[in-house]
Amino acid sequence: MKLKLLLRELTGEYAVSRLAPGAAVPAWVGGPGLVSVTHAEDEISVVCLAERVVKDTESSCGWTAFQVSDLYDFDAPGVVLSAVRPVSDAGLGVFAISTFYRDYLLVRHAELDAAEAAWRAAGHQVETVLGR
Repeated sequence: MKLKLLLRELTGEYAVSRLAPGAAVPAWVGGPGLVSVTHAEDEISVVCLAERVVKDTESSCGWTAFQVSDLYDFDAPGVVLSAVRPVSDAGLGVFAISTFYRDYLLVRHAELDAAEAAWRAAGHQVETVLGR
């Protein structure tokens, strides 16, 4: 079964930042918008609005976030693949985050139009932020 998804753009520019392993998560991480903190053996990765990232933090800025707005069972097959494949097939990078209920995709702002076109060509619905 090929899934048709609703991808909803989140407001703001996002950053993916790296903190040292074992570091305390700084207060600037918290706030509005999507926030994801992943602790791994060799790093702590933080995704949040770019405007909150402190200068000199190792970061990759210029990302636009999309929420997969459809709710599927936790173990439903193919949800992430259905969202990532069109963008990947178009030769674009994508950063994926999964939570208990939802999946999120971040694409480079410079590649935003191409990513949206790829999703639409695959039959997905894309809701963008008004005024951009």
